[in-house]
Amino acid sequence: MPGFVEKPDPVEVPGLVHLHTGKVRDLYRNEAGDLVMVASDRVSTFDWVLTTEIPDKGRILTRLSLWWFDQLADLVDNHVISTDVPPGAPADWEGRTTVCRNLDMIPVEAVARGYLTGSGLKEYERDSTVCGLALPPGLVDGSELPAPIFTPATKAAVGDHDENVSYEEVARRVGAETAAQLRQTTLAVYGRARDIARDRGIILADTKFEFGRPAGAGDDAPLVLADEVLTQDSSRFWRKDEWQPGRPQRAYDKQYLRDWLTRESGWDPDGSVPPPPLPEEIVERTRTTYTEAFRLLTGMPWD
Repeated sequence: MPGFVEKPDPVEVPGLVHLHTGKVRDLYRNEAGDLVMVASDRVSTFDWVLTTEIPDKGRILTRLSLWWFDQLADLVDNHVISTDVPPGAPADWEGRTTVCRNLDMIPVEAVARGYLTGSGLKEYERDSTVCGLALPPGLVDGSELPAPIFTPATKAAVGDHDENVSYEEVARRVGAETAAQLRQTTLAVYGRARDIARDRGIILADTKFEFGRPAGAGDDAPLVLADEVLTQDSSRFWRKDEWQPGRPQRAYDKQYLRDWLTRESGWDPDGSVPPPPLPEEIVERTRTTYTEAFRLLTGMPWD
């Protein structure tokens, strides 16, 4: 089953308990019971975590998430407490660390789509639906939808694919009121982010959010936006000036390395052999797309 080519050993830090090594983030708990999330430079594709890292990726996406949390603060609360590096942590944790509130997470990937592509396109071509929602005929890869849609998915373990599910299935799993809150909040946040990105020359095609509630607060507590948000790890960013439905879009993401792996390296993404290391040129081109998206969205230079 795909996963880490080589899973890294967790960093030992006094006062922190290591909880989990994810595809691109490491999670700890501090003595106060807060979560400490550290974004690495690891990159995953085709359900594999590669041995080659993208320099500065963890810092870029951490800063971008924090910027987005500020843009969305009037719509939904978030889990960020601070960006302080715990005492005794490695120096390279600076800029990639987020101290977060401990939440009871809702076991649903809250996905919003404004454009048709990816797994949504595959379902549409088969059934004219996405997550059971009927869509009009004649749509193609990259088409803008008549209105953004909420297309939830179940969370998957490392190496497994998230599975799209219907809204009715979400309501069955988490309750009708929570499902309605998820849909309303997801679409509101997506709408705000879509408009901000569009004004800066970027199409936010789709994105996924994770929500929780303060630990022990119960189902009546407001939703809290968690994890990272609106980065290339969770979103599709397309170049607005080059958008053309009916073909794959030029994107601000890791498409360069995907293309190299599948077209030039000879590696089979459907096989069981791990992917090879990335050449320096692909690493640098991928890093450039991350920094360029950061600059366009935030209006700030990366360096």
